[in-house]
Amino acid sequence: MQKTDEEWRKQLTPGQYKILREHGTERPFSDTYDKFKKQGKGTYHCAGCGAELFSSREKFDAHCGWPAFFDASKHENLKTIKDTSFGMVRVEVRCKKCNGHLGHIFEGEGFKTPTDQRYCINGAVLKFVPDKPEAKSAAKEKAKKKQ
Repeated sequence: MQKTDEEWRKQLTPGQYKILREHGTERPFSDTYDKFKKQGKGTYHCAGCGAELFSSREKFDAHCGWPAFFDASKHENLKTIKDTSFGMVRVEVRCKKCNGHLGHIFEGEGFKTPTDQRYCINGAVLKFVPDKPEAKSAAKEKAKKKQ
């Protein structure tokens, strides 16, 4: 997916543009982080292109100030790149579809998760899509009709 800077600026908020297109980072413990912690079941999509990246099943609170996931829901929509900026070695996480910067992945931090990984992701570049309660509602309606 290729867009001009002008097209990206029209589509994204200034904060999203700074993160996705200029490899920025949002402030830790922001309002976005508070909202993330309160979101229920659903999926998280790239704000740049809409690709599904994570789900609430892989979400956990790492108490780091940014949304954290122990795994991706759609690995095919992510790519990782060695990042040596700021005098350290990290692994950058990008959206494979639009090449937008999402955050970093860290390993071996000792979290009691199935992967011992932490995808530390900027919440401003995630679009939360809540699970649809349709399946449960439809099942309840069927049960009522049978009575």
